[in-house]
Amino acid sequence: MMKRTTATLTLLISIFLVSCGGSGDSDSDASGETSNAPAQEESSGELSAFEQEHGIGPVTEPLNIGDGVDSALAEQGQSIFEMKCTACHEMENRLVGPPLGDVTERRSNEFIMNFILNPAGMTQDHPVGKELLAEYMTPMPFQNVSEEEARAILEYFRLVASN
Repeated sequence: MMKRTTATLTLLISIFLVSCGGSGDSDSDASGETSNAPAQEESSGELSAFEQEHGIGPVTEPLNIGDGVDSALAEQGQSIFEMKCTACHEMENRLVGPPLGDVTERRSNEFIMNFILNPAGMTQDHPVGKELLAEYMTPMPFQNVSEEEARAILEYFRLVASN
């Protein structure tokens, strides 16, 4: 009976870990670890003022998205969020990762997109990313989202914050 319980628990943990790991396409680095994230330039250790405020990643200049929420884009973002993010995040409660219902009040739009698009770089090289990793003890996996999908997720966060 104990062997069956252990095997079942191992299987459930494996399924959970795979569900947070993206599509399975990955590249190995020199250490043998795999990463689904796009390659980022090596950090010199010094972050620019923009990177300090808005994170490290492909969003390198301010977004011009206006004040109003695009409901169609937010609906698309909700669908992506529900498919790729709900194993670790809820809007109001802490799970594996932080609650995200008020993330647009705590972080800039650019920061949010950079964290979605470059979670490994953010947790390795950005002070806030390092703090989040230390608090939650689990790195956010890259979920193979495009910039357009990250923008839709951001719009969903903006909709949630406006309600």
